[in-house]
Amino acid sequence: MNKVPMTVAGEKTLRAELEQLKKVDRPRIIAAIAEAREHGDLKENAEYHAAREQQSFAEGRIKEIEHKLSHAQVIDVMAIPHTGKVIFGTTVDLINVDNDTKVTYRIVGEDEADVKQNRISVGSPIARALVGKSEGDEVVVKAPSGDIFYEIDRVHHL
Repeated sequence: MNKVPMTVAGEKTLRAELEQLKKVDRPRIIAAIAEAREHGDLKENAEYHAAREQQSFAEGRIKEIEHKLSHAQVIDVMAIPHTGKVIFGTTVDLINVDNDTKVTYRIVGEDEADVKQNRISVGSPIARALVGKSEGDEVVVKAPSGDIFYEIDRVHHL
């Protein structure tokens, strides 16, 4: 099985979600199922079916998180010497060569990606174009609207 890259913060977030699911949500759902069973006929008991659906979702998510954590390769970018090279976990300041607009992205694991917070997945087209490049390099990102040319202005280990 391939390792799942994630940042230290990403691992912490997944572990917190797992703990929430196991210690809070699971007992609450079990109690809801028990209460719904007390109401009698399960065939037409909407509360029971809703609680069972919640249980199915929660148990599936628990298994998914446990699987990801068991295959996680946690990368602490702060422990890696800064070389100006784009690697997993770094934050990259880019300048669009065509219009001089600046944008900043952090390269993170798949589960941590959130474009609204400028966190992009290591598997995204932009990240694939950036990884391995250095400050001052020009990169081409293949986008549906056409090629976008960026210059790597600065690489941060945050």
